[in-house]
Amino acid sequence: MKRHAPVFVALVAAFAGGVAAQVFLVPRSPVAAQPAPPPTLPDRPPSLDPLPGSAPLPGSVPQFDGVVAKVMPSVVSVDAVKQTSTKGKPAEDSGSGVLMRFEGFRGVYAVTNNHVVEGARPTDILVTLNDGRILNPERVLVDPPSDVAVLVLKADDLPAADLGDSDQLRPGHWVLAFGSPLGFNQTVTHGIISAKDRGQVSLNNTIRIKEFLQSDAAINPGSSGGPLADASGRIVGINTAIANGGSTTNTFAGISFSIPINLVKRVGKELLEKGVVTRGYLGMQMAPMLDAQTAVKLGLTRLRGAAVESTHANGPAARAGIVAGDVIQKVGGVEVRDENHFINIVGALPPGEQIRLTVWRNRQARVIDLTVADWPTGRR
Repeated sequence: MKRHAPVFVALVAAFAGGVAAQVFLVPRSPVAAQPAPPPTLPDRPPSLDPLPGSAPLPGSVPQFDGVVAKVMPSVVSVDAVKQTSTKGKPAEDSGSGVLMRFEGFRGVYAVTNNHVVEGARPTDILVTLNDGRILNPERVLVDPPSDVAVLVLKADDLPAADLGDSDQLRPGHWVLAFGSPLGFNQTVTHGIISAKDRGQVSLNNTIRIKEFLQSDAAINPGSSGGPLADASGRIVGINTAIANGGSTTNTFAGISFSIPINLVKRVGKELLEKGVVTRGYLGMQMAPMLDAQTAVKLGLTRLRGAAVESTHANGPAARAGIVAGDVIQKVGGVEVRDENHFINIVGALPPGEQIRLTVWRNRQARVIDLTVADWPTGRR
């Protein structure tokens, strides 16, 4: 199958003035003192009319000061000292985060990226609130496959952000990104949703669950873990990475990626309930994204589906008879867009569930039934 040329992207978790790690964009993954309350905001995207309480500017451009006043109290900066094997010297990383609640749980938690705090002990993590308070988390709960971390804080009067519904976002919707890019705390930028369900972003070997929001809101090293808000001040994503087109400067080039807040809600609740996230596993290695020429050679008339590159021995897929070269077209009644969509669908399934796959093989569709397993411990 045709492989696309790699495109460099950079993680945005570097400390202020530091260099973010270079990674590749490769479409391949295994299936395994708080301010006064802000004015009431309209439940709609901004128009050419200013928000309530804001003065109109020449040219009647959109105004976002009401959104900033609503969201900024819940934005935090996160500093972590990590133990490394390089001459025993600790590494310092900085990122951002947001205070939020999880349904069914008491208290307010700081949410950030796993790669911001990975390898740091709770006593080596500092969470600085918008009002200047500095806290150490009591516990740090992480999920490397989704790059989500939940920091358990013990403090009163923490201003939790309002959460939105990332499923309702559409390309063209206004969004604002908050964080501490390059060490500049309490920074806000704006842009629009450029695309949804971006999965062709390979950040490192642990991040497997990928359904990123793409926007052109500027984020830079230090912005990782900060919130992405909609035009009504509701959090719709957690900022995670940027694409830099191969540049060595690790600065924003117009493409940012954020974890949808609906995924963060689900992962956070499981972490608080069980300490780990349960995911479905079928035991397949998926091939890079199908291209039009390959699809035509296989007899497909639409560029849809997830191609199987190999199966893991004794896994559910191998036992059910799935082989390399098969193209997964449907999971139950859900049409599969591409390999990352398939990974996300299976990852959300509970172990033990019986599912039916529609598989394209030898220029015809066939149905294969199998049972979802749990991710093996060594693959988490």
